[in-house]
Amino acid sequence: MPAAEIFIQATETDPDVIARGAVREAHERLLSGLADLTTTQPVAQGSEPRSAELVDFCLHEVRRYLTTADRDLYGPATEDDETRLLADALRVGAAAVNAQIDELATAGSVDAARLGVMIMAALDTQLQIEESVLLPALAGLPGVDPSLLTSGLQAYLAGERVEQSTVIDVRRIARGGRHPRVFAKYAQLAPGEAFILVNSHDPKPLRREFEARYRGAFSWDYLQAGPDEWRVRIGRVAVDA
Repeated sequence: MPAAEIFIQATETDPDVIARGAVREAHERLLSGLADLTTTQPVAQGSEPRSAELVDFCLHEVRRYLTTADRDLYGPATEDDETRLLADALRVGAAAVNAQIDELATAGSVDAARLGVMIMAALDTQLQIEESVLLPALAGLPGVDPSLLTSGLQAYLAGERVEQSTVIDVRRIARGGRHPRVFAKYAQLAPGEAFILVNSHDPKPLRREFEARYRGAFSWDYLQAGPDEWRVRIGRVAVDA
């Protein structure tokens, strides 16, 4: 390898270095924020304010990160056979974290502290896999520019809004990862928001799962019903105060 190439790879202009730096910085921000908010506070200070801060941090900071990671890291990983199963597993983990955040949002202060610790532990495992397994695997795929993979993460770190895709075509997702991907997307919705599901058949089994988990809290509207393609608009119902 020419000396010039060795020098470039050792500097911050190298795409791998840029990608690892953005991922590591995002991870450190999340874990340090959660650690601060889940630290036991003196009784005199009261627990409710910290619980409220924890809920806000998880609903906005953690979920915004998971949305970004899904688009910039998991999405490209599903396009290659070598990384597809890993991406599906990470999406299952993200869906579990989002479910815990849903529970946290309605919990009392005592349960909130317990759930905060659980979320931090689950997220720590998720982030370690991203940094030590997924990112190196993506960097090794032909035609993949690691610095482009983390463009959304850099926008996240800068506090910029990251646009979410409004269409999920599950035909491109491996079996076993489809339903977790859809539920992860639903968990990211704010009340009144929706996304469009595209499938090659009527997703009745998925609807039954939605009924079991979110009865009365979701909308399900067919936009196209076959014969070769089904499109369903799935939304989070806005609840009147």
